[in-house]
Amino acid sequence: MNDRELSCSAGGQFMDRGRMNQNGVVQPLLTDLYQITMAYAYWKSDKTDDTAVFDLFFRNNPFHGEFTIFAGLEECLKFLDSFHYSQSDIEYLKQTLPEGIEHEFFEYLGNLTARDVTLYAIDEGTVAFPRVPIIKIEGPLIIVQLLETTLLTLVNYASLMATNAARYRMVAGKHVKLLEFGLRRAQGPDGGLSASKYSYTGGFDGTSNVLAGKLFNIPVKGTHAHAYITSFSSIGELKTRLLKHKQTGIMEDLLEHAVRHRAMLSHLLDVSTEESSEGELAAMVSYAIAFPDGFMALVDTYDVKRSGLLNFSAVALALNDLGYHALGIRIDSGDLAYLSCLARETFEKVAERFKVPWFNKLTIVASNDINEDTILSLNEQGHKIDCFGIGTHLVTCQRQPALGCVYKLVEINGQPRIKLSQDVEKVTMPGNKNAYRLYSADGHALIDLLQKVSEPPPAVGQKVLCRHPFQESKRAYVIPSHVESLYKVYWKSGKICQQLPTLEQVREKVQISLKTLRNDHKRTLNPTPYKVAVSDNLYNFIHDLWLQNAPIGELS
Repeated sequence: MNDRELSCSAGGQFMDRGRMNQNGVVQPLLTDLYQITMAYAYWKSDKTDDTAVFDLFFRNNPFHGEFTIFAGLEECLKFLDSFHYSQSDIEYLKQTLPEGIEHEFFEYLGNLTARDVTLYAIDEGTVAFPRVPIIKIEGPLIIVQLLETTLLTLVNYASLMATNAARYRMVAGKHVKLLEFGLRRAQGPDGGLSASKYSYTGGFDGTSNVLAGKLFNIPVKGTHAHAYITSFSSIGELKTRLLKHKQTGIMEDLLEHAVRHRAMLSHLLDVSTEESSEGELAAMVSYAIAFPDGFMALVDTYDVKRSGLLNFSAVALALNDLGYHALGIRIDSGDLAYLSCLARETFEKVAERFKVPWFNKLTIVASNDINEDTILSLNEQGHKIDCFGIGTHLVTCQRQPALGCVYKLVEINGQPRIKLSQDVEKVTMPGNKNAYRLYSADGHALIDLLQKVSEPPPAVGQKVLCRHPFQESKRAYVIPSHVESLYKVYWKSGKICQQLPTLEQVREKVQISLKTLRNDHKRTLNPTPYKVAVSDNLYNFIHDLWLQNAPIGELS
């Protein structure tokens, strides 16, 4: 059994594969059957020495927006680094593929690696746009064909998730914390881990997913569930009431302090102690004893106004008596705008009455099936929420569950290839191309320009004719103040060619890249489309090839 098989059988999905943490599920057999049957047909046709170029790109931005965040590149490079069919893979394929496949083909597969593949890509975390290849693959036809499905599955969800998270970050604003709470609603364990990783990439501040925290060094956050509150019905159930004073070390009765404060708070907040839940008070005291420096309580189990805020404030003041500061509350149901304002008003009253200024800064966390539109509405209502915990709508990308990246052959043995369609959107742009981003004098990205690799790059201060790839009348001259070459060689001769950024650096890259876009490209409602163009040379090349390959109809 080889190293990869050992790592896959060790029980978990992500294994220590030496220099990189490799997901054991990502292996050559994580592909569509037709990739392998095509490989045999290529082999049978003696095309083992053919070389090809494939473009990996998407046709439309997700979520009715005008940008996409490219993510998943590191996982693609890990896949290339470990690409090899094991003996058990070969035995399985012998049993699964149609009868009659020659034994020599399986020997050929067993010797395949990605050594002769070259991968070009834009930097992970960069904003990307439709039709501009985010990855370009060159190499032997059979091997680069076999890579297709796996590369697509590694890029599609990662980029969709990072884009979704970036949109949440923009509508929430830079001062509000965002936590990913979606593991229980994600599409399986791999979906949950990927959601945690790429939501952090897109701008979230932490996750509830403990394994993601361990694997990716993401801050892990959480409070408790309603079950903890409802597990107590009275203060008589409290078996532990004592807590050591933080400064003096003397054990004191936290419940006694809380009951005393609750009586005083009852008058201040105009809430009867008889209306509030004694079981909720007991649960909060219990939790505060367990986590005196990290006390954050769920306050909506029964009634936020008549019970939750009263009991929380009493316990928080009791902790203050013993030298501790509570962190805040979480609201998981109800009118979040109204309840957050009520909570902030309550904390301000308590801060003033009891001379505890830190009470003004208690954190208010809101959850409860929050989506982008919910946050926009809460913004309009003047909410007082400091942190959103977002699950289902984030990790499942409910507004658009797939990005739709495609992988298209654009050149073989140095000859361009084009895929035609009655749907112009599905016509490919042939040939080996380079991509450039042209910037205006104010530092904003103006346009992405595709050129043939044989063309000289656009120059700063020189007029460049930029053309729509398929609409003849859409064209414009651009005089760039800065030109960015988008592609770097990330994999060549069996090695990673760039220093890979950390997850934190990719996360920073996302925000830096987004700042290069004008606000009208990023707005939620009716954003301005970002322009993607081709050079005049590439435009003529595309349309000449189109005419050469399009059948001529006959009228009768």
